[in-house]
Amino acid sequence: MSGTRRDAPPPSPKSKPHHDVPDAGLRSLDHYKRALPRWRYAVRQNALPLIRWETPYLARMQDRLRTPALDSYFAITANLGTHTFFMIGLPMLFWCGYASFGKGLVHILALGVFWTGFIKDFYSLPRPLSPPLHRITMSGSAALEYGFPSTHSANAVSVAVYALLILRSPENTLSATTRLLLEALSYFYAVSIVFGRLYCGMHGFLDVIIGSIVGAGIGWLEFYYGPPFDAYMHSSSWVAPVTAGLIVIIFVRIHPEPADDCPCFDDSVAFAGVLIGLEFGTWTYGKIPWDPWETHAYGDSTVDITPLGLWMNIARIVFGVLVIFAWRETMKPALLKALPHLFRWIEQVGWSLPRRFFTPASEYKSVPPGSRLDTLFPTASDFPRMVESIRHPTTRGRSISIGPQSAADAYETLAYRERRRRESISSNHSLKSKSSNLDLGAKEQDRSGKGAQASGSQRPPAHECEKMMGDGEAVMMPVDENGGAELYTRQENELEEKEMFQRLVRPRVRYDVEVVTKLVVYTGIAWFATALIPIMFEFVGLGTNHLQLR
Repeated sequence: MSGTRRDAPPPSPKSKPHHDVPDAGLRSLDHYKRALPRWRYAVRQNALPLIRWETPYLARMQDRLRTPALDSYFAITANLGTHTFFMIGLPMLFWCGYASFGKGLVHILALGVFWTGFIKDFYSLPRPLSPPLHRITMSGSAALEYGFPSTHSANAVSVAVYALLILRSPENTLSATTRLLLEALSYFYAVSIVFGRLYCGMHGFLDVIIGSIVGAGIGWLEFYYGPPFDAYMHSSSWVAPVTAGLIVIIFVRIHPEPADDCPCFDDSVAFAGVLIGLEFGTWTYGKIPWDPWETHAYGDSTVDITPLGLWMNIARIVFGVLVIFAWRETMKPALLKALPHLFRWIEQVGWSLPRRFFTPASEYKSVPPGSRLDTLFPTASDFPRMVESIRHPTTRGRSISIGPQSAADAYETLAYRERRRRESISSNHSLKSKSSNLDLGAKEQDRSGKGAQASGSQRPPAHECEKMMGDGEAVMMPVDENGGAELYTRQENELEEKEMFQRLVRPRVRYDVEVVTKLVVYTGIAWFATALIPIMFEFVGLGTNHLQLR
């Protein structure tokens, strides 16, 4: 994926409001007053000063620590905290005989993604401002999300806490040396991901602290209460997984609507589908012929697949991945073609439950073929890029940007700029023109001897970083072949709102049928991965029924 940002074209006057770049004529504070209920707006405004207060200190820390090597390291390792990484790896745990551990990880990651997305959309808080921060990322969608709390931190800490509790449990039979090494690796993984979010300028202290607390709580709950819950689910009738699925759907429906077009809801819906498919799939363990599992997934019923040999195990993984891709590439276009007709009928009878930023079926004829509705699970067309990323790990789409990247960034930039203007007026300082402000800044730099230098040897103090908040515009360039980054920054004290919003990446058009499509597709992915594919292994000669359960 290219890291190059392209300017979005000007909004068409005939376009629908929720499809366009936000109206540049709206003042930022008024935008959130109108978009949020009064009580949510009050909560947001109480938390916003914390985000603004910590930004200069984050910029100062980033400026002191940044090196090209660390830029590459933290940008690459950030992928190990994404839900896409786990979505690719988790099915393999079930195919390699570790259904118990795999189910626990799915629970904590699904809950982490859903609840951090829930909180993000509820608060609608921006990421720390850029400038003064530089944002280092390999994801094109992460910067479009709200910042509070950090999903990366929640994922990393929940996995680390869950792993540490398992390693320290009495049932653990690993040697003391192995256990110590795995514990150290768990700590290093969590600290690296959490600190990396600060280093990369993607989150603030408050974001990662709350995200880590959420993740630690989820990991602890899964370790202590996951086994009895799974035992109850497996011993119950079909009513239990159906009830669990309905509860998940209810939580999807009450997911807060954000003030801006944020993709958090998309990931929450996908993982909600994964949870539904997981509970249905593992409920069938021991109830279907050819099922390789004798008991429920959270017992000691792991299957040792080592006797199958290396190539047989590789064949199992390849076969499973192909089945999942076949399901997704078949079911998604079928649903996108059929569901609009059903949704139009639902609208006509008055049962429609519209969601902000999703186009209702009555306003479009069909979903364009080949539409990329999510980035949670890669498509077949992504494999060439993934192979290229492995071949060139230091330049795999990493980009460094300065300036607003999302509507939330732009509104916060404008709001902070307006706040500074009001403070200036209240302090009886006359407002200067753009040119006079720049001249004054140059004179102050000459007097202090601390003019900006490209080498970064002279680092601005925190209060100088604070002065950069609310200013600036940037063009984001991809990393060059030598691992460096080309940054082109243009400082302006009076950047027109219209120009700012036009330079944002335009959010894609989203359709109302996407929600049901994601639920069905990801429910199927989880069901195939946990239940149906292990049974398919038995039919194609890759099964484990002839092996002893330990």
